[in-house]
Amino acid sequence: MSTISAISTAFGKGGIAIIRLSGDNAIDILNKVFKPVGNKSIEDFAPNTLVYGSIYKEDKLIDRGMAVVFKGPKSYTGEDSAEIHCHGGILLSQMVLEATFLAGAVPAGPGEFTQRAFLSGKMGLSQAEAVIDLIDAQSESKVALAASQADGRLSKRVNEVYSELMTIVSSIYAYIDYPDEDLTDVSISDMKLGLSKIKDRLENLKKTYKTGRAVCEGLNTVIAGKPNTGKSSLLNMLLGEDRAIVTPIAGTTRDTVEETVSAGKVLLRLCDTAGIHTATDEVEEIGVRRAIAKVESAELILAVFDGSADFDTEDTEVINQLKLLNDKTIIVVLNKNDVGTKLDKQQFEEITPYVVSISAKENNGKTKLIKLIEQIYIDGEIEYSSECVVTNARQFASVVNSITHIDNAISALNEGFTQDIAGMELELALSELGNLDGRKVTEDVVHNIFGRFCVGK
Repeated sequence: MSTISAISTAFGKGGIAIIRLSGDNAIDILNKVFKPVGNKSIEDFAPNTLVYGSIYKEDKLIDRGMAVVFKGPKSYTGEDSAEIHCHGGILLSQMVLEATFLAGAVPAGPGEFTQRAFLSGKMGLSQAEAVIDLIDAQSESKVALAASQADGRLSKRVNEVYSELMTIVSSIYAYIDYPDEDLTDVSISDMKLGLSKIKDRLENLKKTYKTGRAVCEGLNTVIAGKPNTGKSSLLNMLLGEDRAIVTPIAGTTRDTVEETVSAGKVLLRLCDTAGIHTATDEVEEIGVRRAIAKVESAELILAVFDGSADFDTEDTEVINQLKLLNDKTIIVVLNKNDVGTKLDKQQFEEITPYVVSISAKENNGKTKLIKLIEQIYIDGEIEYSSECVVTNARQFASVVNSITHIDNAISALNEGFTQDIAGMELELALSELGNLDGRKVTEDVVHNIFGRFCVGK
């Protein structure tokens, strides 16, 4: 396999820049580019030791810095690896990178270092996904959760379930190969009991996705309501900055405004929309249609009402739109409580049990709203630092599909079918678990995951 090279630090000026190498010829290439002070070779120093020396490009001195060697398999990628630490100039770091190419390295692709770590067995696929979650983290809760998953907690749980299921499947293989020898040591009743326990473990894992998704992927959240209820003020309050234009004029927001914000432990992918009402011109009508479409595709809806004013026909129109929605979480936000309160929780019982009173203008009630969102989406029993959590849709689909195949196997045994019939479903369950952490994952999935990484990681 070729030796790859890339700048691993962020683009721009800085104190240092790090150029990373990995592959069979990493140390030979480093020797052509970096010369330690004195007459020693880099290989004369112990691995994992930073060494001071000079950096060359085609035998011309370009900088003085540090280098370190990591011998495989005790390296991040599992291969021989090296790093060159130079001064953090944009042109200088590019020159050092070019020097490694001239010495025999090839450019690394996005996430290729971590992909090589996965391919060499240094980490499972869920751990690799946790690495990108750490890089992309926008909240402390996501950092805590991603760090726990990068440590291999989900991989360990999946491996345990996989081994338990493989024990049962191996017993079935013995029955299939030697039906008259009674070699299987697991009775059908014991098999059903074992499968039920495995299913319970997977069901518990499945339940963690609600929290994992809220923390890592974020909730598709729409702020909706009639004009001039303070939707844009709510967006600005949650962001902590004046992102959306706010005026007393109804209909100021005519298109969607989208931002991502951390609401306590929950990540919200927020969309502020135009007011839902009977439009008076074509531009308004387009904005209203877009607002309704966003509401229909959202997972969480923050329905904003002017709590200081009496109900009117436009409020009723918004309520009727919300009644049409299925499987949506709706939080009614009664805004403008600094002016007065005329609306109460009972008026919204038909659409949601969740109602909170705020004043977005005065930045009052933000904490209450965030705590309510956390209460809905965060399982308080999950301890990020010690629990394994499903954090993305790919992992969740594998868990759900595994449960389905195990259910099918139990049903087959209950209906009197032989163990080999149940075994077909259990093999599919094993395949799904293999997909979850990379045992049998397709090449397309691998490329898709590592394609999300930056070059140099």
